[in-house]
Amino acid sequence: MASLSNCSSLRHGVSLWCPQSASLTRARTQVSPSIGFRSFRRSYVVASSAFANENREFVIVGGGNAAGYAARTFVEHGMADGRLCIVSKEVYAPYERPTLTKAYLFPLDKKPARLPGFHTCVGSGGERQTPEWYKEKGIEMFHGDPVTSIDIGKQTLTTNSGKILKYGSLVVATGCTASRLPEKIGGNLPGVHYIRDVADADALISSLEKSQKVVIVGGGYIGMEVAAAAVGWKLDTTIVFPENHLLQRLFTPSLAQRYEELYQENGVKFLKGASIKNIESGSDGHVAAVKLEDGSTIEADTVIIGIGAKPAVSSFESLGLNTTIGGIQVDGQFRTRIPGIFAIGDVAAFPLKIYDRMTRVEHVDHARKSAQHCVTALLSAQTHSYDYLPYFYSRVFEYEGSPRKVWWQFFGDNVGETVEVGNFDPKIATFWIDSGKLKGVLLESGSSEEFQLLPKLARSQPVVDKAKLQNASSVEEALEIARSSLKD
Repeated sequence: MASLSNCSSLRHGVSLWCPQSASLTRARTQVSPSIGFRSFRRSYVVASSAFANENREFVIVGGGNAAGYAARTFVEHGMADGRLCIVSKEVYAPYERPTLTKAYLFPLDKKPARLPGFHTCVGSGGERQTPEWYKEKGIEMFHGDPVTSIDIGKQTLTTNSGKILKYGSLVVATGCTASRLPEKIGGNLPGVHYIRDVADADALISSLEKSQKVVIVGGGYIGMEVAAAAVGWKLDTTIVFPENHLLQRLFTPSLAQRYEELYQENGVKFLKGASIKNIESGSDGHVAAVKLEDGSTIEADTVIIGIGAKPAVSSFESLGLNTTIGGIQVDGQFRTRIPGIFAIGDVAAFPLKIYDRMTRVEHVDHARKSAQHCVTALLSAQTHSYDYLPYFYSRVFEYEGSPRKVWWQFFGDNVGETVEVGNFDPKIATFWIDSGKLKGVLLESGSSEEFQLLPKLARSQPVVDKAKLQNASSVEEALEIARSSLKD
């Protein structure tokens, strides 16, 4: 469940990035660093004293990873008890959302993950923040009651139930919603599933228990992870997507081929370059087949749609916040153009300092780090800008009895030429080199020490000898060549 987006089309092959355009440059200048943050903070603390006992000096809107890590940071600064509340459409305390397309979908005999086992912040080795944790820390929680409107003049927000809350500082952490197929082509038929929360995953598990033939629409993270879980259920599984290969935003064609072969060895079928015309139902109204644009039909009793996600900004569109890049645009402290309102995680479009461009990242690592940076800046004298290094990973086939567990990590920017080293049995590495500099690196089945090297390489962007990398006889040798290029 991850992606990085800063434009609607990719102009560098499989690059995750788009070049900085004049329009983005203009949009970027609209995020003013001179918001008067410190003077405003003094004024709102005084103004909020009247309602501090109602836990509304600070309000977090949203209940995902970013909200959980933001709450922990408030606690670490001693500013949560009686001051912080969280308003969310989720009915659960914040949890590590990536689990939903991985271990949560395993069949019962393969020890699936369940709450409270993956509440934040266990994903980063922190304390498990169960509902009791929030109560003990004095954090008021409003579950299942999403925000419907905000009055920035009165500094109030209204929830779906009609509750009106006054805030001093507002942190928007609403994340994304799943992109859906239109209802007119069967996107909402019984048996068609999308995954963004626990309720979605529970509904899918209920279908998988009764399924024989599964069709997954989308060849990205969701498609790959759900397909791997479906293999654990021993189901007839087909992945359909319009691109030429899996995870086209990141994988090179040769790298994708390695993964596709692994999935095929596990019984997964692929239909590449295929588009959906409509999803058909049977006489009982339940999904029965997926019809493609070429006229062919695939039988299915469960269909999972994994075609991306959209920032959840509808409640904030009337505020005049800059959303030209998709999410809510912020500066290096995650401040929006409206004093006292911040945005973090998937929903935030922020300056990617290392590559000097605006972007939006849908990934748990960014959700965690942006939350920590934003709240620390809000509560302290921290003034340095967020300096994020893009990071993506996936873990699949991790259930008991799997012949091979897969875990890869990628750091940096996938631009330029690529060098692939290794035979995928079990290790492989791909290096992206642009103008002689190492820009990004992906490693499958590495050791902990090797994985720790990757961010150092991607952040340093050392000049590397491409010929030496190409001639490396093993992944270990290639990584050593790259390591030796780092400056001491």
